[in-house]
Amino acid sequence: MHNIHYNFLRFPNGKPKAVTLSYDDGAYTDVKLLDCIDKYGLKCTLNITGNDVANGKGLSLDYLKNTVLANGHEIATHGYMHRTPDAIRPIEGIRETLDTRIALENALGLIIRGMAYPDRSVDKFSQPLTYEKVSSYLSMLDIAYARMAGGNGKFELPEDWLNWMPTAHHENPQIFELIKTFNEMDLDKMYCSTRSPKVFYLWGHSFEFEGNKNWDRLDKICAELSGKEDVWYATNIEIYDYVQSYRSLVYSADGQRIYNPTLKDIWFDIDGRLYSIRSGETITL
Repeated sequence: MHNIHYNFLRFPNGKPKAVTLSYDDGAYTDVKLLDCIDKYGLKCTLNITGNDVANGKGLSLDYLKNTVLANGHEIATHGYMHRTPDAIRPIEGIRETLDTRIALENALGLIIRGMAYPDRSVDKFSQPLTYEKVSSYLSMLDIAYARMAGGNGKFELPEDWLNWMPTAHHENPQIFELIKTFNEMDLDKMYCSTRSPKVFYLWGHSFEFEGNKNWDRLDKICAELSGKEDVWYATNIEIYDYVQSYRSLVYSADGQRIYNPTLKDIWFDIDGRLYSIRSGETITL
């Protein structure tokens, strides 16, 4: 019998790290942003307000369908009128979220489950109990994850998916040091109890590159993050769904048999050995 000490998720094909991007507001400059991201093979989540879609503002539906979605990127909610949830009544926040989902889903013919909070992170919420109220109604509205504004300089998956703090904004002065640290991380050489999967999460607004005249910064960021064999390039919702599938694996009482009831093939590391389990498969260690 194999005595299991540690079981860590690994991303598709056994990759220990992932990179994801998230950009807000659906500005016209997103076209230039995605041109750069696509050139380097990265994946991005665009967070769009329902009012823009309902009134034909911002990026066209044709572009969203035939370029953004067709190239494997994600579209998520960003409020209907870009209203900060802690500054409005819960009933208004519910309406903001629900109306945005309906507007985006009907316009694009898909199911929207992701979100980026307009203007705020949890630590900036005006009252301590506000986040509890907001996260409660977001869960009831089937929002799978919600990204905060800010950055913690870390590479960990969130414990609370409705309080997903990115690694950094692209204007962070230490952005290239963070990328270097991330790129050089070798999980196989880390202490056995710390080999959890790592995620580099970048966010911002594409119009900031235009305003600061520093599109070369985006190109350099993408160049340094791209092309790594040990990295999965994914959207926010792809990461969320994969993690949930891993957490849905079913184990025998002694942990020796594992059943995968999900539709995804899942990879994981048990005490330094890489395993994969296909959809519907049961394996014995």
